[in-house]
Amino acid sequence: MLIYIIVGSVREGRTAIKVANWVQQATTELALKDIQTEVVDLKEWDLPLFAGSHPPATGIYDQPKQQQWADKIAQAQAFIFISPEYNHGYSPALKNALDYVGKEWQGKPAAFIGYGSTNGSRSISQIRQVASSLGLVDPNAVIEIRDIFKRNKDDNFEANEFEVKGLAALISKLQKYHIA
Repeated sequence: MLIYIIVGSVREGRTAIKVANWVQQATTELALKDIQTEVVDLKEWDLPLFAGSHPPATGIYDQPKQQQWADKIAQAQAFIFISPEYNHGYSPALKNALDYVGKEWQGKPAAFIGYGSTNGSRSISQIRQVASSLGLVDPNAVIEIRDIFKRNKDDNFEANEFEVKGLAALISKLQKYHIA
């Protein structure tokens, strides 16, 4: 099962990439059978603001970058979205990435890891609504990271015991809802 860990922030000095790298490393350390992960960094993808002439739900992708993104998203069987909380919501870069394509999301389970002033709860709440509308399956797999600002002082995010256990449960839920 291929799980994309989608980095939902493109800002300089962002925490999301540190959390994504921890998720990938911790998943490897858990030695879960038949699980592969890949970090998909929206900053590297540099998706322009969606301006296609067809709604993505049609599956008609008239922009080369849009088709590339569709091809990439189609490869994954599940997703973990790393979502910072910006002004009580999630990042515009993540919203844009979700809106870029349609059918490639459908029927695949999605988990959410948030952080911010309310541990990311408000951003996760909003992204779950959009993900559901896109046809992603919500297995109620969520981690809200506490004290992110205290633990984000160097190049690595160091999870606590609760988050490590939460990640194992999150992966288990993605496996359970994955349709082969």
